[in-house]
Amino acid sequence: MSARGLLILGATGTIGRNTLDVVHRHPERFDLIGLTANQDVDAMLVLCEQYRPRIAAMADPDAAQRLRERLRSSGLDIEVIGGAHSLVDLAADGSSDLVMSGIVGAAGLLPTLAAVEAGKQVLVANKEPLVMAGRLLLQAARRSDARILPVDSEHNAIFQCLPSDFRCGTAPQGVRRIILTASGGPFRETAIEELAEVTPAQAVRHPNWVMGQKISVDSATMMNKGLELIEARWLFDLPGADIDVVIHPQSAIHSLVEYQDGSMLAQMGHSDMRIPIAHALAWPDRIDCGLRGLNLAELGSLQFEAADLGRYPCLALARQALEAGEACCNVLNAANEVAVEAFLCGELRYLDIAPLLEQCLEAVGSEQQHAIHSIEEIVGLDQWARARARELMPEIANA
Repeated sequence: MSARGLLILGATGTIGRNTLDVVHRHPERFDLIGLTANQDVDAMLVLCEQYRPRIAAMADPDAAQRLRERLRSSGLDIEVIGGAHSLVDLAADGSSDLVMSGIVGAAGLLPTLAAVEAGKQVLVANKEPLVMAGRLLLQAARRSDARILPVDSEHNAIFQCLPSDFRCGTAPQGVRRIILTASGGPFRETAIEELAEVTPAQAVRHPNWVMGQKISVDSATMMNKGLELIEARWLFDLPGADIDVVIHPQSAIHSLVEYQDGSMLAQMGHSDMRIPIAHALAWPDRIDCGLRGLNLAELGSLQFEAADLGRYPCLALARQALEAGEACCNVLNAANEVAVEAFLCGELRYLDIAPLLEQCLEAVGSEQQHAIHSIEEIVGLDQWARARARELMPEIANA
């Protein structure tokens, strides 16, 4: 088997590091073409020293120059390119045929789209490209014959439970509904009146998963599950009414598929991103990721409960946005990024996040509520929503 050229977008994040851990176990299968990051030179230098990619790309041009100088001082012959355009160019060129998309936030959209348009096998771990441009990404995949494979644990679980010939962006045959599981986050049992005092340190302390700060806050508010709901609509070509969410505190079942005959298939495993990463990297094969299966006797029991929308209003807002259309999904995503950043910086209270998002959605005009047909529309909506969220924030924060 010849090694496949691999590019990792967002190498210094949790997804990137876990991907490198899996790849390192199978050097015969993967040729590490490139690693990308935003501006964390120290972290990228360590990865370059350990894994020796051919190319390192930094979205920040100044960070690229600093990395270039430090690699030269270390005697490492690794090409360094810089600027946001460098990530897009690297994703599009022919040096890799396998791309892991792990950049958090809207910044991952353009390089992910470039990889899809180039006809590559694109492993999508970040939610935002599909939330922002699901229709465009899947249309591009059909034109280029690219294959999109979901890495997010819930969507990867669904993918594993579907027929072997299923292709993302098409309606799966015989499926009645899909069920996304959610841990409930760190505040599942916290009295609602106590949520007013939640701190960023508490919100990022996920009970089951080790994740970055932004996605950890999203898990606490359940916006994470809301974005997954929108993502699932595009990946599996199902209406929102056929996509359910259930709280499953143990995070042992990562999602389920219910078929027309009443059969339900579930994918189980440890709460470790190396499992879906290994599955997507090796698909349609299976490879070792360094983990054993669950010990069912130790696990003991599995618990399920309905999601309380009073506790998780962001989940309700995501479903409303999905029903309203693609413009609202874009606005929700952008406003949420602004809100979470403000909360982490102490500029917004935890319980202010949902009201800010709700007001941003209410501000979307009827003329904007239509299918999106271009990247320019997406970029314009994203910029408008961020500006609107920042404009509304002082009023909500001071209420």
